[in-house]
Amino acid sequence: MREEKLYSAGKAAKLLGIHFNTMKKWIYAGKVKAIKTLGGQYRIPESEIRRLLGKPAPRNKAIIYARVSSVDQKQDLKCQKQMLQEYAREKGYEIIATFEDVASGLKDDRRGLRKVFDVLRAGEADVVVVAWKDRLTRFGFGYLEDHVEGLGAGIEVVNEQEEKTPHEELVEDLLAVVTSFAGKLYGMRSNKTKKVVENVKHAIR
Repeated sequence: MREEKLYSAGKAAKLLGIHFNTMKKWIYAGKVKAIKTLGGQYRIPESEIRRLLGKPAPRNKAIIYARVSSVDQKQDLKCQKQMLQEYAREKGYEIIATFEDVASGLKDDRRGLRKVFDVLRAGEADVVVVAWKDRLTRFGFGYLEDHVEGLGAGIEVVNEQEEKTPHEELVEDLLAVVTSFAGKLYGMRSNKTKKVVENVKHAIR
């Protein structure tokens, strides 16, 4: 079973749709069960938020989501899914669905990702398991995480991103943007797209 997630008082107030001052009053009055940290901050368990929202307790039902950018990474996609499934089973999750995409992480209408949200909106899962943050999205992970939490679920990232210098991160993001826009103009697998990306890589070097 996964460790229960804890929210700051501010985040909990936002999820409950109340003012921060109201949340503090509820904590002091014992209306909300809270954990006080060594630093004097309050943390609200996810189960307590669910209770106040009238939502059922987590069922530990997981969605596996895997993504690669191109068709020549099919073997990587297979290994990614196997790794995620093994991880979920070790955590005691019930895997209810496995979705995948072969598309850029900048693409916002990915079929597999849309299916993930269909399942979450139906209330059939409470955790989405991904290998790395950028497998879910190249940019705006925090916004996507907030949206998933608003649907009563959470995102669990198995692997931390490798430590990169600001220059490496900038280059990686630039190439992702160029690849996405070139793919829209010429097609992701076209020679023109490959040539544009190679030219940008050469210019960076």
